[in-house]
Amino acid sequence: MKAMVVETKRAIEAVLMAAIEPVEPQMLAQLTETPVDQIEALCTELHDEYERDGRGFTIARVAGGYRYQTHPEMTGYIERFVLEGQSVRLSGPALETLAIIAYKQPVSRAQLAAIRGVSVESTIATLIQRGYVMEIGHDPGPGQAILYGTTIRFLEQMGIDSLQDLPPLAEFVPEPSVVEALERGLHLRVEDSPTTGDDVDGEGNGDAAVGPSDIDITSDSTQG
Repeated sequence: MKAMVVETKRAIEAVLMAAIEPVEPQMLAQLTETPVDQIEALCTELHDEYERDGRGFTIARVAGGYRYQTHPEMTGYIERFVLEGQSVRLSGPALETLAIIAYKQPVSRAQLAAIRGVSVESTIATLIQRGYVMEIGHDPGPGQAILYGTTIRFLEQMGIDSLQDLPPLAEFVPEPSVVEALERGLHLRVEDSPTTGDDVDGEGNGDAAVGPSDIDITSDSTQG
């Protein structure tokens, strides 16, 4: 029995090492002729073994499957290796739009524009091109607006198994008094010095500003 367990764990390691994308436990169970619950238990054992040995990698449950990935404590070294000298990254506005989609999905372009205060056409195009966002349906209301959501690639890049693993949004929301102060300050600055409100995405494209009269930002049912 012990020999069979060892062989199954070796098989799991071999398959995950060869896989490009996360491997579902059902697939691992089929390949090794082992019950799914035992596969999940063995993956947990492997994870714990790597932790005890202080390895620089681990097995993680991501996007519904298992994969090898670098240990979180090694992030600094990985960033230095992968990101050094690279210039093609998502811009701040693109990351902001992606975060809104992740938490609010399904969401239309008009809803995104209302929340961000600028047009998001080119930003969405960039996120779709990068494989983080996709069309997931149409709003049943008038206009049949396209609705957007995140992809499996988004879960993989975030290193999470499902959207439920995203950190609670409340952790990033300021107190009401802070919001009021910001709104007062922004209102004064807009009256004194109007701005263009251009939004530049990761590809260097600009998005036109959307004025308060263009979109009702108080409604979640805004159509695209």
